[in-house]
Amino acid sequence: MKIKKGDKVQIIAGKDKGKEGKVLVVNRKNNKVIVEGANKVKKHVKPSPAHPQSGIIEQEAPIDASNVMLVYAGKPTRIGYKVVDGIKQRIAKATGEVID
Repeated sequence: MKIKKGDKVQIIAGKDKGKEGKVLVVNRKNNKVIVEGANKVKKHVKPSPAHPQSGIIEQEAPIDASNVMLVYAGKPTRIGYKVVDGIKQRIAKATGEVID
């Protein structure tokens, strides 16, 4: 997966199209990511030792990784890979610069 935890991404499809946020969780097995402040859902919780207050809470739900695009240098870009001195690096397709 080309998206990593902590990356700033823009949502390119779905009800939150155009929103930007930081990636909180990456699930490689299901190809999903959770983006901060996007794809909010309401969840009903019963009181428990972990959550003594019951009620309806809002939380972020997973989004398919194909529906987000990395934001680099202020604009969304696709991601590619380049091997330099035996080290695999991510590069921004728009500029050709090394991301990390």
